[in-house]
Amino acid sequence: MGRGPPAVLAPWMLFLSLAQANFAPHFFDNGAGSTNGNMALFSLPEDTPVGSHVYTLNGTDPEGDPVSYHISFNPSARSVFSVDPNLGNITLIEELDREREDEIEAIISISDGLNLVAEKVTILVTDANDEAPRFIQEPYVVQVPEDTPSGSSIARVRAVDRDTGSAGSVTYFLKNPHPTEFSVDRHSGVLRLRAGAILDFEKARAHFVTVVAKDGGGKLRGADVVLSATTVVTVNVEDVQDMGPVFVGTPYYGYVYEDTLLGSEVLTVVAMDGDRGKPNRVLYSLVNGSDGAFEINETSGAISVMQSPSQLRREVYELHVQVTEVSSAGTPAAQAMVPVTIRIVDLNNHPPTFYGESGPQNRFELSMYEHPPQGEILRGLKITVNDSDQGANAKFNLRLVGPGGIFRVVPQTVLNEAQVTIIVENSAAIDFEKSKVLTFKAVDPDSGPWGEVKYSIYGSGADLFLIHPSSGIIYTQPWASLDAEATARYNFYVKAEDMEGRYSLAEVFITLLDVNDHYPQFGKSVQEKTMVLGTPVKIEATDQGAEEPNNLVDYSITHAEPANVFDINAHTGEIWLKNSIRSLDALHNITPNGDRTWSLEVQAKDRGSPSFSTTALLKIDIVDTEMLSRSPMAAFLMQTKDNPMKAVGVLAGIMAIIVAITVLISTATFWRNKKSNKVQPVRRVLRKRPSPAPRSVRIEWLKFRRTKAADKFVLREAPPNENCNNNSRGSTPAPQAPAPPPPPSPAPSVGQAPWTVPTVSGSLAPQQPRQPSPKPRAVAKRKAVGSPVQSALVSELRQKFEKKNLHSKAYF
Repeated sequence: MGRGPPAVLAPWMLFLSLAQANFAPHFFDNGAGSTNGNMALFSLPEDTPVGSHVYTLNGTDPEGDPVSYHISFNPSARSVFSVDPNLGNITLIEELDREREDEIEAIISISDGLNLVAEKVTILVTDANDEAPRFIQEPYVVQVPEDTPSGSSIARVRAVDRDTGSAGSVTYFLKNPHPTEFSVDRHSGVLRLRAGAILDFEKARAHFVTVVAKDGGGKLRGADVVLSATTVVTVNVEDVQDMGPVFVGTPYYGYVYEDTLLGSEVLTVVAMDGDRGKPNRVLYSLVNGSDGAFEINETSGAISVMQSPSQLRREVYELHVQVTEVSSAGTPAAQAMVPVTIRIVDLNNHPPTFYGESGPQNRFELSMYEHPPQGEILRGLKITVNDSDQGANAKFNLRLVGPGGIFRVVPQTVLNEAQVTIIVENSAAIDFEKSKVLTFKAVDPDSGPWGEVKYSIYGSGADLFLIHPSSGIIYTQPWASLDAEATARYNFYVKAEDMEGRYSLAEVFITLLDVNDHYPQFGKSVQEKTMVLGTPVKIEATDQGAEEPNNLVDYSITHAEPANVFDINAHTGEIWLKNSIRSLDALHNITPNGDRTWSLEVQAKDRGSPSFSTTALLKIDIVDTEMLSRSPMAAFLMQTKDNPMKAVGVLAGIMAIIVAITVLISTATFWRNKKSNKVQPVRRVLRKRPSPAPRSVRIEWLKFRRTKAADKFVLREAPPNENCNNNSRGSTPAPQAPAPPPPPSPAPSVGQAPWTVPTVSGSLAPQQPRQPSPKPRAVAKRKAVGSPVQSALVSELRQKFEKKNLHSKAYF
């Protein structure tokens, strides 16, 4: 019985061993919302930070063997995740963007070393509010007639947000909190003219409306955020015919003189359509007051006299001129009327005339006894004098021309007409024995040829004007076009000359009165400025008007976003932050979304009548002084952002300084090199003797003697130098003057120590009897005579030595 069981169990145990198998590992499926398992229905927000642990792969092996985890991606896709093979922790290694990629496909696998199980999973990327609305079809510029009814839609803005849900919904509103002429539909983005609002081309030709698109808000990195975007809608107002014509240069006065020719132009009235954008043409007409004496040119407005001045029965004519616009269809439109006053002016062109009993008479005779009583009236003379001029021109003086003190005339001053009386003044002078006939004239000093004056003008400013030769009235040339903006003042000379050639000169100044016909103009309709905290920025507009007040401009902020941030100087255009705002933090607290750029609508309005205005959009970028203090270059760039030419000027100045320094260095180097290239005298350095003190070396200079060219100079060796180096072999001869090529200088003998010479060691002198031995002199003489080239070189050396002005010194 002890052997039975082993015989039965052995085959069964062998069967179990052959049926043993290694099963594959598998992932746990923990379902949606789980952060470990096989990533089934796993989703991940797109704002998840890179490096975050987002999931844990989890599985098991049936045999209990250790497992490892892996993740892979399509070769054409990004590797978004990495996995710890032992722990299964999955880490985000690339930024997610749902708008670009809302699903991520990956292959996860688990292995026990023998078996590998892989599964394809899809990770959903969920939305975060990371996309701001974006306006499309920018820029928004619309043309709106000024007579558009209130409540009309004029434009539509549209913005899209690529986020989903509430974060992707967009609503619209106007950034300016104050009431304006416009409103926007919250959902459709349709811009309308607000109820009760009207547009006026003459007041504002353009409006700049800032529209904000805001999303519905959502989560972004754990916080609730609302994102927005802005755009500017430019509304250009189109002029329509809603303004009547306007006369310029009023009031109107004209003058007709009695010598004015029939058909002459008296004055011109000027009117223009009040609608400056698309003006209609205008026609002129006389309504009443003319009595047929005057006519007006219907197109030019020139009023002419159509009767002879002598036929005009009134001194003053009050005319009424009507101007009528003509529409594009040719039909009469708006009208306006203006009074015109024309005065008839008398000229002093009628001399006084004497009349007797039978009419005009220029000779009166009377017989009388001598020595009449003093004060007696000569009753036999019936004389009447008359001047047909009017007013002051009819006033004249009477006097007797003849023997003085005998008679006097009464009256002496006459206005229009008077009876002339002659009274005896000196009875004794009326003596028959002395004079049987006395002849007198009763005359007006301004009558006859003495009173005729002709006028003329001349000078550089007289080209545009005419003067009537007898009346002195000054007119403009028919072709002249006066413009106060181009030339506001003219001057010329008027010459008044009588028949005898006597004349007088007067200078005439004519000043043109400016009509306000120019709008203020900004440099750009949209301007960008950078404001350093605490420093104002300036906006400027110019008016081409010729004189004040037409060219004076006042500034104002018509719209601001927000409205309680900026102030403006009405006269200078300087814009600054309100005193209550002292830091960027305070500014951001009152500004939605913490903007750093603010938009203002600034109006420039002149002071003329009528007044004209222009608006511009100003965008201001505000920076803090602390940021600029950290970087001088940033401060410079900020300061020159609004004025690029300033930066160009500074850079040009730096370049000019660099170029100037380079030129100076180059010039100094050139002159130094030129000076160093001059032939310098041969110098040598003499070594000091150890024991005795050195003594000065005697130097003799070149001396000139008028001899033949070949014999002018000879070389003389220097006397023996007592300060020579005792260590040298034998005595060292003084160096010779350099010899010119082709004969090269003889090489120094072997054993001689080299000499370094700091000054001239020898001298050149004319041939003279010398104390030293004649041998060296004879050798030098033979060299000078035999070598003309060497003699010329010696002459050149002499000239260079003399230029040193004996400043060379001997060195030891």
